[in-house]
Amino acid sequence: MDATFTAEQEEIRRTLRELLLKRCGPEEVRTAVRSEGGYDPALWETLAQQLGLPGLALPEAYGGVGCSATELALASEELGRSLAPSPLLATAVLSVPLLLALGSERQRAALLPRISSGELTAALAVPGASLTTALGLTGDNRGDWAGGGRAGGVQARQTDGGWRLYGQADQVLDGHSAGLLLVAAHTGGFARSRTLLFLVQDSPPAEQDGSGSGAATRVRLTSLDETRSQARIQLRDVEAELLGDDESADVAGVLAGVGDSAAAVLAAEAVGAADRVLERTVEYVKQREQFGRAIGSFQAVKHRLADLYVQVQAARSAAYYAAWAAGAGEERVGGLALAQALEALRITSSEAVQLHGGIGFTWEHEAHLYFKRSAGDELLFGPVHRLREHAADAARLFGGGEVAV
Repeated sequence: MDATFTAEQEEIRRTLRELLLKRCGPEEVRTAVRSEGGYDPALWETLAQQLGLPGLALPEAYGGVGCSATELALASEELGRSLAPSPLLATAVLSVPLLLALGSERQRAALLPRISSGELTAALAVPGASLTTALGLTGDNRGDWAGGGRAGGVQARQTDGGWRLYGQADQVLDGHSAGLLLVAAHTGGFARSRTLLFLVQDSPPAEQDGSGSGAATRVRLTSLDETRSQARIQLRDVEAELLGDDESADVAGVLAGVGDSAAAVLAAEAVGAADRVLERTVEYVKQREQFGRAIGSFQAVKHRLADLYVQVQAARSAAYYAAWAAGAGEERVGGLALAQALEALRITSSEAVQLHGGIGFTWEHEAHLYFKRSAGDELLFGPVHRLREHAADAARLFGGGEVAV
């Protein structure tokens, strides 16, 4: 692994940071999350058309830039610093790799250029609250999380005219506004039980007729982290198209691979958030005075901040390595990096609230936004102890009560 970033990678970081400093401050974030889409469309257009973020890791044949997960992680790190709400995670990190891995050439040619240009956004919909399971981050995803032939989950039925979907998916990131849904559904009953992925190209709620028949009903949810929009998708006799041409494709294996790369990108994003909130806290303790001195001069405060700095830097190293490993096809370590980054963000943001004193608890200050990002991400992709437990099981770290050799 070469730990030195290239000039192009440094340029991605620099350009994004400058743009977000100008256009994505705390007030802009609050305004964006309260909009109908949950993000600033003008900023997204700039990120897509001028910087090419949705197509950063897409091949040039589909209008992309042709970079790897490392560049996507660096971009997400900068977005994490400002908590910029955008469809990048749902579209480029979770949906695009699935289209590349499982989609037919016709589907890729029709959808990926539109995604690369920012014209089309996408979302991954899995049954219930099974996102972390479907991505193989906290357990084996070859179980019955998609329905298992029983009532519940999302069921797919093949008809003369194609496929029809029934069921409900919760915790769908940007599901209320995405133009394309990738839905994981169970089919085959008990005899040929399997999970497949389907494409649903549907109108957002504002354009639906409200009947709920033959359409995906979308409801935007009130989430702990406002900067990470979620929706509930109800599918009632919804027309869908099978992703790809092969019903025997290893969907679980592909989802687990996407989960690993997504975890590396999420780890970098969490590191960016932790780094920024630590910077703000250091700036504040240099100004806040008690007993005639800045509280940053007190030894106890210095030690707390030094411990936070070490933890954030360790998490950054783990995130960078995981992103490189995902891009190079090496061992899957995204889950471990994500666990370390989420823990660093949780501790750093909670300490920031404490060290900011009375103002840190107020709604007007942005410290609570970082704390809610850490808590929200653990609910979606964790918790931390389960991420580590699954990584240990996958590596066969412990067997028979002793360390395996």
